[in-house]
Amino acid sequence: MNLDLSTLDNVHRLLFEIPLVPLQGRRFQPTGFPSLGAATFQTPAGTSLLVESPQSMANRLELTCWDEAKQDLKPDLEGISHVKVLRNGAFLTDSILESHRLNSPYILANSNKQFFNEIKRELAVVEAGPIDRHRLSEVLLRYDVGSLIHGVFLEKIGGRLRVARALSSFIEADGVRVAPSGGVKNDHVNPSGDTRAGFGNVPFPRDEYTAERITLYVNLDLVQLRGYGLGAEALKLLILLALYKLRALLDADLRLRTACDFALADGRVVATTPAGFELPSLEVLVEALKPAIAGCRNRMTVREVVFNDKLKKGKQPKELEPADGADDVQDTEDEE
Repeated sequence: MNLDLSTLDNVHRLLFEIPLVPLQGRRFQPTGFPSLGAATFQTPAGTSLLVESPQSMANRLELTCWDEAKQDLKPDLEGISHVKVLRNGAFLTDSILESHRLNSPYILANSNKQFFNEIKRELAVVEAGPIDRHRLSEVLLRYDVGSLIHGVFLEKIGGRLRVARALSSFIEADGVRVAPSGGVKNDHVNPSGDTRAGFGNVPFPRDEYTAERITLYVNLDLVQLRGYGLGAEALKLLILLALYKLRALLDADLRLRTACDFALADGRVVATTPAGFELPSLEVLVEALKPAIAGCRNRMTVREVVFNDKLKKGKQPKELEPADGADDVQDTEDEE
């Protein structure tokens, strides 16, 4: 299907403000940060809250492309570039799963420097002088198209090879109030045991939140995508792939944590800029992606690298006990 994207031709940013609601009830659990907890902040309208950070959302958007059961790309996206990592002949990880994508130590920092040296030659890295941005874009398209969408910092190769996120998103809540509660980790065998060793009954406080509004903000930088200079076919692929990731995330699962499960407040997802642009359905995007991937197939590859280094344990920081006693997915910082 030939999806018409001409309404985006002269648009600098494609912006969405997507209202969300808790799937059940009114309480939700925001992301927590070490030594900070929930990230509340003040605005002229009152107290707001960062529910999900841009770096965490980038990871979630990447995962929309991945079939966890098969440890491979979803069939609809077969043909896009990415790097598989094998260990002792078995699957270990993939650039799609790695928070820093191509800059993953499993891809570049292992003792087998074959891929490291290869990509360094292709990038023609020099210590001084201007960076060839077009060459960098071509190499990223060839090996990991997701890096052109979600950003990458190839510090291990050149120290200056940096691409910012073109697709950025985060979730904020406005008019928030704390919903305090608590619980007890029960030990029915030895209720009065040594709690420092993990025994005994352990009471804990728990803070969740309610909000007047919860909004998923999305920003697709079309100027940056055009600035890669990769041509019309690659540009269309990048736009469609970004839209696919957003639609797949919204259609599938907005359960961010055990007690943080959202649904769309409105079935239609319409952009604020340009006004009236409606996010296509997943079926429409999949059909449009097939010829777009085929048109760039000779410029992309699925590369396999080997990581057989010994997995050494680093110095572990002192463990932080969660204040609310609940599981939480901490943010994994992406570098831009």
